[in-house]
This record gives sequence, C-alpha cells and structure tokens, in this order.
Amino acid sequence: MIYLKNDYSEGAHPRVLSALIETNLEATTGYGEDEYCAKAAAKIKKVFACPDADVHFLVGGTQTNQTALSAFLRPWEAAVGTELAHIATHETGSIEATGHKVLTAHAPDGLLTPAMVEEICSRHESEHMVKPKILYISDSTEVGTIYHKAELAALSECAHQRDMYLYLDGARLASALTSPENDIAPEDLAKYCDAFYVGGTKNGALFGEALVLINDALKPDFRYGLKQHGGMLAKGRLLGVQFDELFTDGLWFTIAGHANKLAKKLQDGIVEKGYSLLVHSPSNQIFPIFPDALVKKLAESFAFEEQGAAGEGLTCIRLVTSWATKEDAVDAFLAQI
Repeated sequence: MIYLKNDYSEGAHPRVLSALIETNLEATTGYGEDEYCAKAAAKIKKVFACPDADVHFLVGGTQTNQTALSAFLRPWEAAVGTELAHIATHETGSIEATGHKVLTAHAPDGLLTPAMVEEICSRHESEHMVKPKILYISDSTEVGTIYHKAELAALSECAHQRDMYLYLDGARLASALTSPENDIAPEDLAKYCDAFYVGGTKNGALFGEALVLINDALKPDFRYGLKQHGGMLAKGRLLGVQFDELFTDGLWFTIAGHANKLAKKLQDGIVEKGYSLLVHSPSNQIFPIFPDALVKKLAESFAFEEQGAAGEGLTCIRLVTSWATKEDAVDAFLAQI
C-alpha cells in the first residue's frame, strides 16, 4: 500500500530522530523551560524576525488552537473563519467547549476575505449576540490554497480597524511558505499577525507545534492557560530538541519544499491526463476528481481520503505528499490513472 493519505503518519525526519536519541539520557528542567526550548525559540524568533515574541511549544494543532483562542477571548467573544476552518470542522467542537462560538463564512477555496469578515461583523453588533474578536485563518488552507501577502495585509488591516486579532493556524505553514506561488516572507507573519503557530507535526517532527505570540496584549499569564489545557509537557525538552533541529540549516523549509515539489508533479500529471480538480492547490494537498470506478481501483493500492461526491458518478479525493514521500510513489499513482 502506497500512502498518500496525509503528511503526519510517518515518524520523524532522521535528523530530528537522531537529535532525540542523542539527547535521550540528558536530564533537563521540565515544562518548556530547558535550554533546548530556549535555543529553538531563539531560532524561530530569528527566522520570523520577531525578537520580542513569546514562543510556546505544544504537542498538537487542536491543543494549540484551543489553548490559544481560549486565552485570547473574553467569555462573550467569538472567532471568525471560513466553513472549512479546522476549528469549525475537525476539532470536535473544542473551541465551542470553552464557551466560544465559531462564526463562519462560505468560502469554497478556503480563503477568508475582509468582505466576509465585514458581513459577519455586521450581523453581530449588539450585546445580545457574541462579539467577533479573532480572525482565524490557515496557511496553507484546509483545501491546499495559500494566502498572498496582499491578502494577509488586508485581513490584518480589517482586524485591527475593528479592534480584533488576526491568528494564523500554521499546521502546514512550511508548505505554504515554500510554495512556488507564495510571496509571503517569514517576517511578514510577525508584521501582520497577532499570533501564529509554526507546524512541526506535519513537517518532520514526531509531534509538536510552536506558538508565536506577537501582540503584547496576548502574552501575560499565557502559561497559566497552557497548564490548564494540558499543554505544559513535563518533558518539554522533547519539543525543544525537535524544533531546534528543524530550524538548523533551514531543514524545516527544505523538507517542505520536497513535499511541494512532488505534489506539483502529482497535480500536473493528473491534469495532463484530463482530470479536473476541486481547486488548484500550490501546496502539498491536492484534490482531484475521478470517476467512482477509478477511485475504487486506486484504493486497492493507495491510501487516501475521500472528500465526497463531486457530481454524477464522480468522487473528489485528497492526496497529500510529505517530507518522506518518494518520487516512485507519485510515478506509480500517475501510472494507475
């Protein structure tokens, strides 16, 4: 079985795993206050040009989103995103479980726009309703699309004009930043976002995300919420060691570029064979539409996700490449169609 189902099922990149093995018997301070977390945080702050940021390491994306948004929001405040937003579709109501609504806009391409934000805010202007406070975006999005610098800047301006925060879910940020169609520089995230996280789970780490707090208003007492939500890992250095290695010699960017390169080859090959796509994706997730019979045949040799019906006798599937994907796997898939 050839695995094109997601980008987190393999273990760690060999360099990351070696770093964990080499430091395995060391004893350090716990709860993210060790030297490895400090080194990793310093490297992240340098790459993203945010020397005054606070960096916190958590285990996974859902935990990061819930911990962050629950800390940033007052009890009557809400998050704004698209209908495809991870916090609205694949986190088991984790935000709502903290007492906060997620207000969504219809966006087939997964991209939130200022017009969508304005429309939602126009319907929530009374104290009898929740108050929109955070714009939630993912880059890359849940359907593989990416934001461009002008779009990020426009969302930032929209948020700050309304005294709102802009928060970016970076589970697949490495794929977005290394996409051939990307024009956002790492330092732009610190310029336009109030907070964002740097994904490791989906890009070479065994597990782990690095939450970067830019806006000073979001920093005080954050570790209280981190502890309350189970995010303060006793063996915190396991996170620091991984991110320290990922941000050594540009490894985090290099391996994401590999995933994007193979995804492009896969997507281009599918289109050349005459098949259509749910949406054009310049990142490592692609969404081709195939006849049902072909989907059934492909499932005998390849692991992938089915997105759902896409017309009479047609199904959209999701194919994902990772740092560990081999070019032979892409060639084999194209040969089958």
